[in-house]
Amino acid sequence: MRSTAHLFKDNAARALTDPNLQQALTHVRTKFIDKRLDAVKGLPEFDALRDAARDLKDHVLSRLDEYLVEFEANVVKNGGHVHWCATPAEARKTILEICRGADAKTVTKGKTMVGEEIGINDHLAANGIEPIETDLGEYIIQLRNEPPSHIIAPAVHVTKDQVEETFRRIHSDLDPARNLTEPATLLHEARVKLRGRFIAADVGITGANFLIANTGSTTIVTNEGNGDLTQTLPRIHIVLAGIEKVVPSLEDASVLLRVLARSATGQEMSAYTTFSTGPRRPGDLDGPDAFHVVLVDNGRSKLLGTEFEEMLRCIRCGACLNHCPIYHNVGGHAYGWVYAGPIGAITTPALIGIEHSAPLPEASSLCGRCEAVCPVRIPIPRMLRHWREEAFERRLHGERARWALKLWAALATRPALYRVATRIGAGVLGLMGGRRGRLSALPLAEGWTRHRDLPAPQGRTFMAMYRGKR
Repeated sequence: MRSTAHLFKDNAARALTDPNLQQALTHVRTKFIDKRLDAVKGLPEFDALRDAARDLKDHVLSRLDEYLVEFEANVVKNGGHVHWCATPAEARKTILEICRGADAKTVTKGKTMVGEEIGINDHLAANGIEPIETDLGEYIIQLRNEPPSHIIAPAVHVTKDQVEETFRRIHSDLDPARNLTEPATLLHEARVKLRGRFIAADVGITGANFLIANTGSTTIVTNEGNGDLTQTLPRIHIVLAGIEKVVPSLEDASVLLRVLARSATGQEMSAYTTFSTGPRRPGDLDGPDAFHVVLVDNGRSKLLGTEFEEMLRCIRCGACLNHCPIYHNVGGHAYGWVYAGPIGAITTPALIGIEHSAPLPEASSLCGRCEAVCPVRIPIPRMLRHWREEAFERRLHGERARWALKLWAALATRPALYRVATRIGAGVLGLMGGRRGRLSALPLAEGWTRHRDLPAPQGRTFMAMYRGKR
């Protein structure tokens, strides 16, 4: 996927004027938040579980190499194969070789963000193998030739009317007079279209929510049966996962499962939680003949031991997106790459470089809602500030912004000068506001006053009032 993260401001401006997108985003602003709140209220020990989940992930990251080696040994013991891939190119090459070895013509796919990260769909298609997304949201956006805009709800940016238009355009072999006005009819049509694809697929690719070290199992958490069909019907099952997804045991996975669904969709548990352990064994009624796990690093190991290590705790629940006021207004595509929202604003610079994504850490009010709802307590605001500091040090912003920050730093570190400057500034702005008490235009604040008036200061500064009260 080609990144446009460096064009976030332009992307966001387009998003704000897109009526269909703004209509679609109302679901994020309301439903996800309320459902999570209800789910949390029903579990008094939820905050204690978040602490346990945080500590578990930190423990794993401190011994990541050991648990990955243990996981590999148990996968091999169960008859599977593990492929270590340092880069997206290595992962693409590995998957293509597996598919060619099976003489594959079609590949069914479950939802996998790492698949988006390495661009596996385009690579397979360019080499004569058709990838077929089977998650309903992923299927919709594949037909629309769009990337996902949300970690757990990839088509959240699409309205029902747009889905109907897409189905009528692509499914042109069906009755043009058919009823597609209800979500149930859209779901039924997608199910009919995908059923034969499941059966005919040569290879199935899924992601993994967790990799279980002591059993060599992989786990997917879904609300559709497509994931199970993808990994059991084809002859070959490929699991594609980041190296940070490993956990020591099934018991440890259960801790994360208890906070995952509640944080993501407001459910106690997702409809399907499926564990896969190796290929089909003698006597098994279904399952693949071959089982491959492709482990992707892509810069993750370089984060260990740095101020950004804690982002590797992420269990891809999407709660930070669901609660972010920035995401609520611009959606996921504005962020310009695979990962959107607050977690995207810290992950994208780590994986593709801050020089290619400098605007993303700035796309935050630092309100802290993301950290407040994160099930593994990732300190996202702190890491956003770290990325901002690095961008400043590397001179990735314009000189105007740099001089403004230098001026602010000069004042903020000199209290007496700060008090004088704010007193004079407040007085001048108060006079400029006139009788209305509002500023319709202000240099250096065009981004605000272009759309709204800025209230003019009135009366004394806070410090002056504080001294007077004391």
